[in-house]
Amino acid sequence: MAKKQQRIDSPQMDLDVFGLIRNVSERQAAAAAVKADAGKYNVDVRVRELLSAALKACPLSRWEAAGKMSELLGVEITKAQLDSWTAESKENHRFPFAYAAAFCVTVGDKSLLRLLAELCGGYYIEGEDAIRLELGKIEDQKQALAKREAAIRGFLDERRR
Repeated sequence: MAKKQQRIDSPQMDLDVFGLIRNVSERQAAAAAVKADAGKYNVDVRVRELLSAALKACPLSRWEAAGKMSELLGVEITKAQLDSWTAESKENHRFPFAYAAAFCVTVGDKSLLRLLAELCGGYYIEGEDAIRLELGKIEDQKQALAKREAAIRGFLDERRR
């Protein structure tokens, strides 16, 4: 004998299946985006690597670099501090951002500033590149003003007719 299917007569909600799928997909995408950004700005290892590479490429010894930074900052910087800021094992010894400009000038490397600009969604440019960028902005402004001038002249010409 065949079993009868039990019928449920309770009022059921009309389910928008595609809407549910879309909501789940959106939540999963949002969660994935948060996970992708998680830790993005924890750059301790990258800063240590940049500092180490800059010091290795610098013609000054670490003692000399510390001395020059001390002169620029008016604060005593030691070789031991430089070593602590670059050592992976010294997690509690972080490079102070207040010293970034003096470090970059001392070692002649702007990688630290480039990293900061990149993290903030920008670019670090200097010297002639910065001047060329400014000239490009001026050219763009000139073109915009020329278009505006042409539109105003056209308006005046139409009014005269």
